[in-house]
Amino acid sequence: MDASPSERLAALGITLPTVAAPVGAYLPSIRSGSQVWTSGQLPFVDGVLLRTGHVGDGPDDVSAEDAAVLARVACLNAIAAAAGAAGGLDRITRVLKVVGYVASARGFTAQPSVVNGASHLLAEVFGDAGRHARSAVGVAALPLGSPVEIEIVVETDRVVETDRVAEV
Repeated sequence: MDASPSERLAALGITLPTVAAPVGAYLPSIRSGSQVWTSGQLPFVDGVLLRTGHVGDGPDDVSAEDAAVLARVACLNAIAAAAGAAGGLDRITRVLKVVGYVASARGFTAQPSVVNGASHLLAEVFGDAGRHARSAVGVAALPLGSPVEIEIVVETDRVVETDRVAEV
């Protein structure tokens, strides 16, 4: 029998982080029917943004390799947000979509290689169910100066009534 997502995560030596508090008037994730949509997640660890700057090849830029690691961290935060709304990590049955935003220095065009950091983590945690549709988008700037932002859409093993969101 295949390992569950929580078993795979444990085998990787990774613990789901606490869901980051929103930095604005929004929810970290919301559930509608059998789907959970996350807000964009940044590479926070213990409430600290790991790095700021633009991704590129310049001496002051974040390298594409380092940005891929940051995308992995941001994706882990997105998984935590999705698991919270799903009722647990093992309630997630499929990753449907990933959108990765990369704060790109002028001329940088390797956004897909950066967002691969997120995609590879999803495959490690969810196996074949982690394969997904994806967009990798270069942008001028991201919140708090983050180099990357990741959002995901997942499917769960049960349908619930659409969440209603109170105004914040």
